[in-house]
Amino acid sequence: MTSLTRSDLAILRILEDDARISFAALAERVGLSKSPCWSRVQALEKQGVITGYHARIDPGAVGKGLTVFAQVTIDFTRHEAFEAAVLRHPAITDCHSTAGAGDYLLRVVAADVADLDRLLRKDLSQLPGVQRFTTTVCMKAIKAGGGVMAGA
Repeated sequence: MTSLTRSDLAILRILEDDARISFAALAERVGLSKSPCWSRVQALEKQGVITGYHARIDPGAVGKGLTVFAQVTIDFTRHEAFEAAVLRHPAITDCHSTAGAGDYLLRVVAADVADLDRLLRKDLSQLPGVQRFTTTVCMKAIKAGGGVMAGA
């Protein structure tokens, strides 16, 4: 783990809440001048602590109103091919390797039930090594995209 200073932690909390903040405003809130603040952000990026900057998009607003979680069990000799296929699939937004009943937990977005049916039958079931999967339909997101810095 990278050793983080108080300033680093403050920078991370602020950027996680508002990645569009100007460096001048960020520096002021952290109590640094603009140049050292910018250098700290660059160092955090280079160390892999900051992995990117993203806009959160409402899936329903872009025609993907159905979110499903799929627990997948695979033939583990095919895990590399499975993971490569998951990375290429646009409907799979998240994939986590898990310990427990399944090998992976996927978050899949679909337009509607008919689109989900097609995804499950023609895509998910055909991914390399898939032996079985179970799905859970999300009725409503209570909390999504929460930050990791809230308790730090």
